[in-house]
Amino acid sequence: MPSYLELSTDQLDSQLSQLSKQYEQYRSDHLHLDMTRGKPCPEQLDLSQELLTILDSQSYKAEDGTDCRNYGVLPGLPEARRLFAELLDTAPENIFVLGNSSLNLMYDTLTRAMLFKLPDADKPWCQHEKVKFICPVPGYDRHFNATLDLGFELVTVPMTREGPDMDVVEALAASDPQIKGMWLVPLYSNPQGITCSDQTLRRLAAMKTAAPDFIIMYDNAYVVHHLDVDDPDRVPDIISLCEQAGNPNRVFEFSSFSKVTWAGAGVACIASSKENLAYVQKHLSMSTIGPDKINQLRHVRFLKNKAGVLELMAKHAKILKPKFDLIDRIMNRELHDKEICFWTEPRGGYFVSIDLLPGTAEQVVKLAADCGVALTPAGSTYPGGNDPDNANIRLAPSFPPLSELETAMEILCVCIQIAAIRKLRSQA
Repeated sequence: MPSYLELSTDQLDSQLSQLSKQYEQYRSDHLHLDMTRGKPCPEQLDLSQELLTILDSQSYKAEDGTDCRNYGVLPGLPEARRLFAELLDTAPENIFVLGNSSLNLMYDTLTRAMLFKLPDADKPWCQHEKVKFICPVPGYDRHFNATLDLGFELVTVPMTREGPDMDVVEALAASDPQIKGMWLVPLYSNPQGITCSDQTLRRLAAMKTAAPDFIIMYDNAYVVHHLDVDDPDRVPDIISLCEQAGNPNRVFEFSSFSKVTWAGAGVACIASSKENLAYVQKHLSMSTIGPDKINQLRHVRFLKNKAGVLELMAKHAKILKPKFDLIDRIMNRELHDKEICFWTEPRGGYFVSIDLLPGTAEQVVKLAADCGVALTPAGSTYPGGNDPDNANIRLAPSFPPLSELETAMEILCVCIQIAAIRKLRSQA
């Protein structure tokens, strides 16, 4: 079939009539399908069931004899720090292992910077008239919301195939001392699945910034979440790159086991320079005497080492990859060559990004919702939910079973076409 852009008005009307009949049939089925968030499915959670039994009444001591039932060891168990160091290609002394949520660690890091001056700062951020943060878009709504909640002004920069547009990032960071940092998901970005090139990361580590306390909030959430386990994407150690560039305190790196084991009961870490971690420990010690070391211990006993983590993640990929393949297959079958949308084919992570005809994203999400398919709200991949083109939507295929995902995608393709034809007809 020719591109919709090549069809006459009568041909578009005829196609819309056929699609509307399909749509009404779907709507009469009263479905309830959820693709709103990147949650692991039950089959993935079952992979870590051994966590419930791996410790017994005698298994409460760490390798150095620490009684994990008691207070203390604020930086985390040595074996837990060593495991994360393996995964992030850094040294254990660059890592603190804390609670179950990396998002919590990120929010706390920003809050500390507001209240207490960072090692390279002259004063806390709250004492500045304005704090700005660079946000690559489309991006992760929870990142945006954390900074908005603290009153930051968000400055968007476009993503490229190699990561954020570095010409734009460098110009902004070098020219405005109110820009105190930026968000970055370096590997399999949310939602596009883009992996930053080595060159991009080297430029970030070395670039000149007007603010001496500029930081990169480096959310390495998907460091082991590969779909192609035989040929995974990789990124260099950002901590080493910053140190080599003479900016050792520039990066705060975060990762967790939230989608490796259990989303609500994983273990998270913060990785940074020794000076940054000393700063974190100084202020963190005012709010806690130590993390949940029992949870750290059971994770280390279960996962063992990097090889053990990758073995588990290969099982995750076996569950997830067919879902991503199904999305691509249906999108190609229904929308190939129609020139009304473009979608990503990620090699890892949890999301697929779709760019629609400008002005149609909200309508597509509403059409889908009326058929019982819940999608992430349009605009969520932009700060404040404001996508200036009203064009991007994010798909989260991990949770639904394949049969439900197939139905949801077929409905979505109908909704995309209906919204696109309506848009083209309005422009005729």
